[in-house]
Amino acid sequence: MTHDDTTTNGTEGVRELVARLLFGSLAAQTLRAAVRLRVVELIGDQERSAAEVAADAGARPQPMTRLLRALASLGLLREHTAGSFSVTPAGATLDPRRPDSVTSLVRMFTEPTMLRAWEHLDDSVRTGDIAFDKVFGRDFFSHLKEFPELSAEFNAAMSQAVRATAAVLPHTFDFGRFTTVTDVGGGDGTLLSAVLREHPKLTGVIYDTEEGLARAPATLERQGLTERCSPVAGDFFRSVPAGADVYLMKSILHDWSDDQAVTILTHCREVLPPAGRVLIVEPVLPEVVDVTSAGLTYLTDLNMLVNVGGRERTRADFEDLCRKAGLSLASVTPLARAEPFFLIEATAG
Repeated sequence: MTHDDTTTNGTEGVRELVARLLFGSLAAQTLRAAVRLRVVELIGDQERSAAEVAADAGARPQPMTRLLRALASLGLLREHTAGSFSVTPAGATLDPRRPDSVTSLVRMFTEPTMLRAWEHLDDSVRTGDIAFDKVFGRDFFSHLKEFPELSAEFNAAMSQAVRATAAVLPHTFDFGRFTTVTDVGGGDGTLLSAVLREHPKLTGVIYDTEEGLARAPATLERQGLTERCSPVAGDFFRSVPAGADVYLMKSILHDWSDDQAVTILTHCREVLPPAGRVLIVEPVLPEVVDVTSAGLTYLTDLNMLVNVGGRERTRADFEDLCRKAGLSLASVTPLARAEPFFLIEATAG
């Protein structure tokens, strides 16, 4: 290989990288179409022709073939012979009937409401302002309240997003030393249910807004936990319920500014018993970007910027938040098999 060949291939590699990034939004919309047309459900666990899938989906055969081939190019389907497809393991997660389904996440993060503010990312970078508030005239969570179907989809997406953490957190922290866990902003109770199932002597409280708790009673009934866990509606900017010795928060603080995050933590500190714990489950950014492990966290950081005004944080950032709230950061533990999340343990300062 000559020097010129190396330069040419290097240039092509750079262009390929930029092209992949540029077309990322198109790939996301391809997933959205697949979910809306139910193509993975329609193919199922067999090999089916594009014409058959099109007929069942109420679509035209030739455009359906093009969609299925695009999904195959993304690794979600496999084309065996011309026009005949099966579902790959990755593609199977687009089937809403599966316990590991991500269909609500796909719907929510390709929802036009979520994407409008991204059109103004440069403005948010210039000003630090929340683009969503300017586009819609109100904040993201107030907007959800006005659209029950969108709110339900958001809740379902958050439930899907917490599953990996729910599988590992009960085994990562010794909950057995405590008596009651309050999950602050606990949504439908997926995470707390996993903790309570693993530790049968614990009782629990799911604390969230009325909208956030909409699916919690059904979750608790399905898990047989209605006698050990109670949904409690409230506003964590005003207070959190007293009576627990562990206060758990998963993906809550990153939704809010530093001052707001300190307010939430302070309310936990005010009711925390001397031997209690505050557990924060969030990504923890390195001090310098590591491209081998950065994942998508820096994109979620920008999503927080444009849509809700929050941010992803480093260990030093969490130490500062805890200190301002009267807490001491005791440990930061990566959650294996639930990347990029960490378990941040704080005690009374």
